[in-house]
Amino acid sequence: MEPTAAQRAALSMICDTFVPGDGLTLPPASELGAVDTVFRLLSRSPREADRKQLAMLLGWWDSRLTGLLLGAGPRRFSTLSQSGRERALLRLGDSRLAPVRAIFQALKQAALLSYNVTPGPTGTNPLWKEIGYPAPTGPLSTAPQPTLAPTRHAENTTLTCDVVIVGSGAGGGTAAAVLAEAGLDVIVLERGNYYDDKDFGAGELAALEQLYAPGASSSEGQITLVAGACLGGGTVVNWSTSLPTPDDVRAEWAELGATQFAEAEFGEALAAVSRRLAVTDTRSPLSARDAVLERGAHGLGWEVDALPRNVSEACDAGTECGSCGYGCRLGAKQSATKTWLADAATAGARLVIDANVRRIEVKNGRAESVSAITQSGAQIEVRARAVVVAAGAVQTPALLRRSGLRNENIGRHLRLHPAAAVFGVFDEELRGWEGALQGRICRQHADLDGNGYGVIYETGPVHPGLAIGFMGWRGADAHRGTLLDFARTTPIGVITRDRDSGTVTVDKSGEPIVNYRLSAYDAAHLHTGIEGAASILETAGARRIFSGHQTGVAYEPGRRGSHAEFAASCRDAGYGPGQCAMGALHIMGSARMGGSPQLSATDPDGATWEVANIVVADGSCFPTASGVNPMISIEAIAYMNAKRLAAQLT
Repeated sequence: MEPTAAQRAALSMICDTFVPGDGLTLPPASELGAVDTVFRLLSRSPREADRKQLAMLLGWWDSRLTGLLLGAGPRRFSTLSQSGRERALLRLGDSRLAPVRAIFQALKQAALLSYNVTPGPTGTNPLWKEIGYPAPTGPLSTAPQPTLAPTRHAENTTLTCDVVIVGSGAGGGTAAAVLAEAGLDVIVLERGNYYDDKDFGAGELAALEQLYAPGASSSEGQITLVAGACLGGGTVVNWSTSLPTPDDVRAEWAELGATQFAEAEFGEALAAVSRRLAVTDTRSPLSARDAVLERGAHGLGWEVDALPRNVSEACDAGTECGSCGYGCRLGAKQSATKTWLADAATAGARLVIDANVRRIEVKNGRAESVSAITQSGAQIEVRARAVVVAAGAVQTPALLRRSGLRNENIGRHLRLHPAAAVFGVFDEELRGWEGALQGRICRQHADLDGNGYGVIYETGPVHPGLAIGFMGWRGADAHRGTLLDFARTTPIGVITRDRDSGTVTVDKSGEPIVNYRLSAYDAAHLHTGIEGAASILETAGARRIFSGHQTGVAYEPGRRGSHAEFAASCRDAGYGPGQCAMGALHIMGSARMGGSPQLSATDPDGATWEVANIVVADGSCFPTASGVNPMISIEAIAYMNAKRLAAQLT
């Protein structure tokens, strides 16, 4: 997006209202360069409609009409004082209308995230020094050269193989290794680029641009979506948590018709994946964050377990580990690039990056080829005997729809594990950006109604950009105060196993649209988790506790407010779009496996009902939500589905 002068001025005013600086060490957003960062990040969005809507909003922003809509009277935004501008923005955030709240959340997220991750003119954001957060260190001087050698096509190209795989993450990488080792000619197409140890360490902004999919949220503004977008996909940036599919979830999945989920075949796949990833619970030392979770939960009489992780002995589980969500500089995380894709390449598979697959060509009920385009516009066609789709639970159903498949379940049954956070501020320094990514889990409320649905408690590394997605905003001074406590603050994450679902549709250009609104049933569970997380923090000794509600719900145990008042205020603040900050780090279920085309998008082999040689092998296969971090489940499904496909093709 190339903004006009008026649009840039409008966004500068908005960003400077959210972050005006302190007049001393912290500059306003526009002076730091955060406005340019906003436009850089927005330019990555594939949806033209989003860019047009933003351009229209900014074009009207400083008009008298907008002043009326903002509750400031017929006055231009530029004529208001700082406090007047803040009140105008807060009216949006507190609106009774969900679409209006969604506008506020989008502006808040863009402004605050960009400010917190922008290095600024000196290369070191002054905020980082104020809060004790380290500046990017760059790659390790001892980092080895990349081990993979993917191809990038600069000209129109036609390729031929046995199986073409769309996507290279947990699903695509695993499937590639299984199929290539079975003697099949495999090509893997990845829309992102390849990054390895020597590319990591450049900081949050570089990681967001290189390793993650463009920032997006559900169409209602309910929840922010987070997904990897590079060779290796989410396995390069996830938090290394390696939990197997719970037995009760396996049984639930089998009841929908893919009976092998409850049988030895899937159990063997889970075991094979765990072996290849070197999953262990002996490298999960207690970080300061997890110590809070453990101390608080134990004080309540709740059980806490160590989390298994897919890391080698090279993992320091300390300073380095906390930044591993932006790529592991040590090469210790056993991502798909370190394991499955390396296996596939050794067995002869060809890896192609910068290949955005737009369509599968289907003739007479059979897939014949896929077509992709590079960023420079070069066309890639890959002709194959079979197509494995592993583009993730947002892009997979979109690709199937663009390719003409019509089963009504494609894009339905989307689960997101809605995640919120409750933050605790302590007297001691915790440095939440350090320590093992995730080392402990509490399942006290994992089954709230006797049917396997509820919430789990985990922590995660806290970085200035990432944390913003789970916080509200009640004015610039209050927000600055929250950030100045950053080194003493830690969240308890509440991850909801959502019973009810959303959908993925496509717009006129074929780009996916996620439709998801938290149901009353799942919101009640999330609220129980919010209460539980606050109890953990209070028992652990937090001096101030606050949620991600936009209304600014907080209390100070023993000094101001109580847990009961906090819980009541959170309930009153609500869990509708724009009312409580939520993220979706686990995206699942939009092309689910099952026993009939009336219940599922794919059959028990993972093949689409309409086209037998299109096989899905990623998180979209989940019949329902897994209830735990999904990487191991995704890889086990891909392993199983690829084994079945290999048996057919060989």
